[in-house]
Amino acid sequence: MSAFDEDLSRPLDRRLILRLSRYLGPYRLQVALAVVVTVVEAAVQLAFPFLTKEAIDLGIRHRDTYQLDRIALVYLAALAAAFGLGYVQSQLMQRVGQHIMRDLRAALFRHLQRLPVSFFDRNPIGRLMTRVTNDVDVLNEMFAAGIIALFGDLFMLVGIIFAMAKLNVELLAVTFSVLPLILVVTLVFRARVRVVFREVRTQLAELNAFLNENLGGMTTVQLLGREERNHAEFAHVNAEHRAANLLANTYHAVFFPLLELVSAIALALIVWYGGRQVMWTGITLGTLVAFIQYTQRFFRPISDLSEKYGIVQQAMASSERIFGLLDTPTDPAAAD
Repeated sequence: MSAFDEDLSRPLDRRLILRLSRYLGPYRLQVALAVVVTVVEAAVQLAFPFLTKEAIDLGIRHRDTYQLDRIALVYLAALAAAFGLGYVQSQLMQRVGQHIMRDLRAALFRHLQRLPVSFFDRNPIGRLMTRVTNDVDVLNEMFAAGIIALFGDLFMLVGIIFAMAKLNVELLAVTFSVLPLILVVTLVFRARVRVVFREVRTQLAELNAFLNENLGGMTTVQLLGREERNHAEFAHVNAEHRAANLLANTYHAVFFPLLELVSAIALALIVWYGGRQVMWTGITLGTLVAFIQYTQRFFRPISDLSEKYGIVQQAMASSERIFGLLDTPTDPAAAD
């Protein structure tokens, strides 16, 4: 294993984040516009439960079809606006991500051309190909879908908490009663997922390296009669890659259903406590329905943030390998 594949247990490195952020520099205007569009889309999403409340309390409750029709038209307009904003944000960040992939791959290829020949004797070609292809793809996913979406999720969380507090503070306290459980689940997930994602990237590099060496040297393999032995070695490498991916899938298969369970517990508590408030303390049915919708939306960005954290962890593992390669000393005699 090469030097830039080692040390799988280091914490999140801010220097890696700073180096990655430099690749966003040429596209900062597009990124800023994407942030604005994302925040505005989150604000539009916050309006839907409020419109539902108004439809129930002003329209359905009073049998006022005029108010109901007016609110329904506003709801449809908000849906159209959310769709358009989501499309613009996706297009902006996908374009930025593709440009950054191009820049990174160009930098890697240029650097590879200047490395000494002895470097390629020590590092399998398949592993180097993984750096230029798969690892760069992971960084594209972070730039295109991870970083900017964080702003929208954080804004959504703050907005939902504010809206819930305005509706009913007691129900907000009921919702927050399950937050310690969410915190425990999230911390355990974060502690495990980064090492797992690094292992996935390492095993993928090993798989690519083994394939490249054997396919490139197939003549030698057949002359020496190593087909069965090499097949057994490939089966082992392939099994290790499968095991790493299955472990990563296991963490996700446990974590996200647990978040759904916590969300369901919170909703059950709100229906139980809020239903009594509707019957006895005079809050409106529209308020309870809006609060339930806000609660559902409250857990969605938490789940999204956890998923984005997984994307960032994969990107950190890939960036360590990419920058490890870019930091490899070049051959002084190589053309600049």
